[in-house]
Amino acid sequence: MSSKLSEEDVKFRYITPSISKSGWSNDQIKMEYAFTDGEMKIRGKKVKRGARKRADYLLSYNEIPLAIVEAKDMNHSLGDGMIQAINYAEILDIPYVYSSNGTGFLEHDMKEGCERELSLDEFPSPEDLWKRYTFQNDIDEYVEDIITEPNYWDSNYKKVPRYYQRIAINRTVEAIAKGQNRILIVMATGTGKTFTAFQIVHKLCESGTKKKVLYLADRNILIDQTMEQDFKPFEDVMTKITNHNIDSSYEVYFSLYQQLVDKKLDVQPYEKLQPNFFDLIVVDECHRGSAKYDSEWRTILEYFSSATQIGMTATPKETKDVSNIHYFGDPIYTYSLKQGIEDGFLAPYKVIRILLDIDVSGYLPEKGKVDLNGKEIESRIYNTKDFDKEIIVDDRTRIVAKRITEFLKQTNRFNKTIVFCVDINHAERMRQALVNENKDLIKENPRYVMRITGDNPEGKKELDYFIAEDEKYPVIATTSRLMGTGVDCKTCKVIALDKNIESMTEFKQIIGRGTRLREDLGKNFFTILDFRNNVRNFSDPDFDGKPIQNNKFDGNEPIHLPDSGEYIDIPEEDEEMDNHIKYHVNDVPVNVILEQNLCYDKDGNLITENLVKFSKNNILNEFDTLDNFIKEWTSYDKKEAIVEELYKHNIFLDELREASGNKDMDDFDLICHIAFDKKPLTRQERANNVKKRDYLSKYEGVSRSVIEGLLDKYANSGIENLESIKTLENDPFRQFGSPKKIAKLFGGKEELLNAMHDLKKEIYA
Repeated sequence: MSSKLSEEDVKFRYITPSISKSGWSNDQIKMEYAFTDGEMKIRGKKVKRGARKRADYLLSYNEIPLAIVEAKDMNHSLGDGMIQAINYAEILDIPYVYSSNGTGFLEHDMKEGCERELSLDEFPSPEDLWKRYTFQNDIDEYVEDIITEPNYWDSNYKKVPRYYQRIAINRTVEAIAKGQNRILIVMATGTGKTFTAFQIVHKLCESGTKKKVLYLADRNILIDQTMEQDFKPFEDVMTKITNHNIDSSYEVYFSLYQQLVDKKLDVQPYEKLQPNFFDLIVVDECHRGSAKYDSEWRTILEYFSSATQIGMTATPKETKDVSNIHYFGDPIYTYSLKQGIEDGFLAPYKVIRILLDIDVSGYLPEKGKVDLNGKEIESRIYNTKDFDKEIIVDDRTRIVAKRITEFLKQTNRFNKTIVFCVDINHAERMRQALVNENKDLIKENPRYVMRITGDNPEGKKELDYFIAEDEKYPVIATTSRLMGTGVDCKTCKVIALDKNIESMTEFKQIIGRGTRLREDLGKNFFTILDFRNNVRNFSDPDFDGKPIQNNKFDGNEPIHLPDSGEYIDIPEEDEEMDNHIKYHVNDVPVNVILEQNLCYDKDGNLITENLVKFSKNNILNEFDTLDNFIKEWTSYDKKEAIVEELYKHNIFLDELREASGNKDMDDFDLICHIAFDKKPLTRQERANNVKKRDYLSKYEGVSRSVIEGLLDKYANSGIENLESIKTLENDPFRQFGSPKKIAKLFGGKEELLNAMHDLKKEIYA
């Protein structure tokens, strides 16, 4: 065997033939299996995809992935690919891992934690691995028949589960097949919980394991979206329960809690059915069902207690009185927001924190001051927790609306935007303020800004248009809670927070309104405009962590409604109906005093300290002297490479340039100025210095004219012009002929590239 063979040669000559010879068919082998899309990385105003994670081989049996194989060339040892392969196996939930350099295989059994070496002829067959898998996991024939039921697919429904959805589906179906009846699945908003639920229901129904299914939610929009989209293949056998009427002839039922429970009735609607009528219940957004509607939620599920019950949420709720985990058990699978962003399935976000003077200093009315209604204002300091809840300051609302409008004007005035307000009253006043800030567009279409709240039938009708991908209006929606959970707005690009969010569950849900990625519609990331310092929630360990059960909750305490414990007739959308009398003033001026573009470090944590100071420290950690930095800078062939390297070390050039107040500063001078206290030079000054040093005299004739033209290009538009011969295809170089002809003047392409590189070094000398 030759050590000169490339990895691809080794795979083609030795590894693939060995796997095939052992009985694996082509449809069981996936080569170069890419299981992520590559993280969307925000680089200032640009967004680029990172590399996708790929396994060299993924081997599946009965649609269940069993093994991955990582290949190396023959200059590596047999096990050199094992660490990477195990890492992928942990992500993909794969039981058997192999590393090979073409001379044999090193096998790692994830279940047993042991390894062994195999020859090329000893690679296990599909049947051998499946037999080992079923034995190690106590899978009998009954369970095997259920878990091997294929996922749903047809020519009109071509969605294939992503790797994390596949894990959630397979783990859930296997657990149910083995008799587990309470299951919790935690998946970040935007990662396809309902599609995952559909495949679970399909597999269980098709295998004959379950026959009657109830899908529970607390909002009409959640049910309607689910029926019209992911569960559409069930359209002939599914129904939505309305007016408390239940037709027992269907197989899949969708219902609000309110349709099954009505305290005004002597006989509850669900009591018309036998307790064993449903054998599978899916509770969507179960953090809400357990929190606001917990009495109804428990009553329904306890009545149908013999049914298998699956809770699905992005945000498990764990408090003294409410515990998803106590009821459903520990999550069978968790896929977090951070994982979704790193894998490239969710949109990353920018955060702009905007501080208002009245929020920082508070508002202290003079003694005896009366409000617009003639009511004397209690003399105390009012802060952000009071604004729009206890006291209305008109100019504060106006300033927030103005800043939102300015941001849209700087980006795109037709970017879908959700403004979260304190309550319905605040949402209406914010709508009015936004109308006045956007008179030109309101004249074209008054639906440019709409209030979409639970009490407003007209606004609620607009919700479908707001979330529709092909509808232009409404563009800006003001709300308080209606759009905080479950609303699938794939094109939302801006989330403005003008309410104090104390609940981590609510914070995660609100942020989730923007996490859908739609590259085809130009949505690669979204922006959070934070007017109430909710950014503090990003640093909370629970923001993207696993749910932690409150030790004070012992499971024996009664579950009760947060208010009086009595039945409260609140709208299905759980909107805040806050109608108590507030103070209202219109003579208090408000101004923006600070605006911060917040960035992330390499671990995904928000940087909340001074960006300039933070960047300086990071630069000095990487380059202790100016000479070392210059040496590193000039060693890179392309600016893009060093900019990417700087980002890896949490040095954010575009944001740093904006914070420095000089948007035209060259990247090199920006770093020298921030980190090494050097006076920044303009590109024109650097170009002039090169000429003063008589650098151009080393060239003659047309060659000198070319170099001088490149120097002028740099002065006018940046260093990128010295990084590609394609620059020579444009003016003023066309007069000298084609790039190929120009290269001959320097002795060839390599000599021309060297000349361009030397010019870069001279510019930064």
